[in-house]
Formats: sequence, C-alpha cells, structure tokens
Amino acid sequence: EVVKRRINALKNLQVKCAHIEAKFYEEVHELERKYAALYQPFFDVRSNIVKAAYEPTDEECEWKADEDEELTDEMKEKAKLEEEKKDEEKEDPKGIPEFWLTVFKNVDLLSDMLQEHDEPILKHLQDIKVKFSDPGQPMSFTLEFHFEPNDFFSNTVLTKTYKMRSEPDESDPFSFDGPEIMCCTGCTIEWTKGKNVTLKTIKKKQKHKGRGTVRTVTKTVPNDSFFNFFTPPEVPENGELDEDSEAVLAADFEIGHFIRERIVPRAVLYFTGEAIEDDDDDYDEEGEEADDEEGEEEADEENDPDYVPKVRTVHFHAM
Repeated sequence: EVVKRRINALKNLQVKCAHIEAKFYEEVHELERKYAALYQPFFDVRSNIVKAAYEPTDEECEWKADEDEELTDEMKEKAKLEEEKKDEEKEDPKGIPEFWLTVFKNVDLLSDMLQEHDEPILKHLQDIKVKFSDPGQPMSFTLEFHFEPNDFFSNTVLTKTYKMRSEPDESDPFSFDGPEIMCCTGCTIEWTKGKNVTLKTIKKKQKHKGRGTVRTVTKTVPNDSFFNFFTPPEVPENGELDEDSEAVLAADFEIGHFIRERIVPRAVLYFTGEAIEDDDDDYDEEGEEADDEEGEEEADEENDPDYVPKVRTVHFHAM
C-alpha cells in the first residue's frame, strides 16, 4: 500500500511533465513559424520557375550529379539527339508543365484521391503554400492551393485550415504525445456552371404507385473527386462522429500532415521520384518473422472493414 501511494505521487509528477511538454510543442510551433518565413523566399523562386515567371541562370541550373546519376558519353549523345528531335517537333515548354499534378500522381496518398476529371484542373495548380497561425493565436496551419485563371472555377486560391491543440486531455493525460489536429475547415469553390466535378447527374426511373406509369427524373449526387478535400465533414461540438465521417477525417488529417511536412518542403524530389525512394528506404524489411503475432494483428486491423483509426491521433513534430 505504501508503494502504491508513492506511485500515485509519481503519476502526479508525470501529469505535470505532460503539461510542460505541451508548452514545449507550442514553442516548437513558434519556431516552425519563424523558419517558415526563412524558407518562403526559396519556395517563391521555385513557384516562379514552375510557372515560367522566372528563368533560372546557367549557374543556378548547374547540378553535379552523383556517380550513380552520371551518364555515359553514348547515353548523353542519344539524349541530346532525342532532345533536338523534340525541339524540332514542338516549341519549348513554359516553366515546368504539370509540376504539381505530377507530384500528386507520384504519391500514393494523393493519387488515390485523384480522378481522371480532376487532372485537367490540377494542371492549373501553380503552388502550394503553408501558413502558420500568428503568435498568440490558437495553433493552426493553412494549406493554400494557388491556381492560375482557368475555366473550372473563379477562385485563385483554395484553402484548407487545420486547427490543433497542444494540451493533455484531462481524462487521459498520459496519452499526450504532441499537438493533435482537432478539426479542419475548407472553403467554398466558386465553380463555373457545368464544371463542378464534385457532383454528377444521374437519371433514375420512378414508377407511380397508383397509375403504374414510369417517368425518368434527373438527380444530382456527390461525385468522387480530389476537390472534396475542401469540404471535410464538420466535427460536432460534442466531438462525436459516425464511423464514416471519422474515417474520412482520419485520412484527411493524415493527408494535410503529409502535404505540410513532406510535399511542400520537398516538392521537386516528389516530382522526380527521389523522395519516394527515400520514403521506401524508411521501411525495414528485416525481422519480419520476429513479430508474426503482432504483424498478424495489424494485418487483421487493415483488412477489417469495421476498423477505423482514431481521428485525434495525428501528431506533429518539428520538420
């Protein structure tokens, strides 16, 4: 009993540590905001190169390839001939065509959201920016998707804001492991008439109960599209969601986290595919048999249609 009593004292100390840790992550957020301002000038130049607003100098384009990347003289000559042939066939492309669309198609997490009807729209995506909340304001970050003028919608910027909390849950303080995304809000897309890819029109036959006559009615229903990303389910004040909404938000939080922490800072490496190779290297294939029981349990969760990850479990740490 006396030992249990002392353990309770240790638990109370642990709760106090969790509150200090929460303050630590608040300062990390401020540090991220500070460094985001230092990164931004380089991201602005990247954007200008992509959309052909700036042509880099020869010095800026000089890149010393790794030994693995170096080409033989024969391959260089072949590449040069192919390039000359292409130059004769068409004009030089402006900037880097379909830069962000290619990034999206290269990343499984994003390509799973893409539909064929989304691609012509995403060809107009010129930049993605991350904006952090101002000092003293509740923790949040906003993803800004900048589009050139297009025939699909009148918005020049589409936004998605993720609100976070960095404080231990009073009912379960030991579960605290960094800031949690609590909810997210999208924006209204001002679609051009007939161009809204998030809706589709279907025809249904209806039979009159009394007369038995049949008529065809037109109905507008939701359609799969990446642009549903900007209309996430709302989190009720009591925080309770149905399973479908909880699954959608859990996936949404993961995507927002990935865009902010990986895609925006390393976009060119996802465009070339190099970052994807690095991500694959993070997985350790050794020791697969050692945790058979645990692995089977995880596989069961993945294959179980009723398994839904918790919404508030996406944590953020410094880049």
